[in-house]
Amino acid sequence: MESMRRKEKLLDAVGGLPTLDKVHKIFYDKIYAHPWIGQFFIGHNQSSIEKRQTRFMAVKMGADIPYLGKEMKMAHRQMFITEEVFELRSQLLREALEEAGVPMALAKRWLKIDSAFGCQIVKKSIRSFYAWTWQYEKRVIIPRPKEMDLVVMHHINRGVGEN
Repeated sequence: MESMRRKEKLLDAVGGLPTLDKVHKIFYDKIYAHPWIGQFFIGHNQSSIEKRQTRFMAVKMGADIPYLGKEMKMAHRQMFITEEVFELRSQLLREALEEAGVPMALAKRWLKIDSAFGCQIVKKSIRSFYAWTWQYEKRVIIPRPKEMDLVVMHHINRGVGEN
């Protein structure tokens, strides 16, 4: 019961659904513009993704609203998401939270909830990825672009010590 109250307080403390909408708009603007991670979203409507993410996180923060999307593992099963991609994504979310004006203490709680889903979408190896996906599905494997080497290191280094 205490954990449910804590989730409800977090949703309220961050400013409710309007703040989630604001953060996810900033976040997905960054994601879609990103030269590596953006490639995972080609062909997917950004506004729809933002709305699903807002509802998903609202539920995880204690909102009493339905989330009709797929479970994380199933929604991302055909994507080869490495720890590096997930960490870069987390850094973009940190930046979005900061830009949206979410106080650091609340942003840390938000990021803790978000990071808990990494184990459901990160693939430890290409072998485990192929073992999990079905042969008839289109597998999405996006290698890191060469020009990303410096950008990735910048984002990862900015994230060191911020958790």
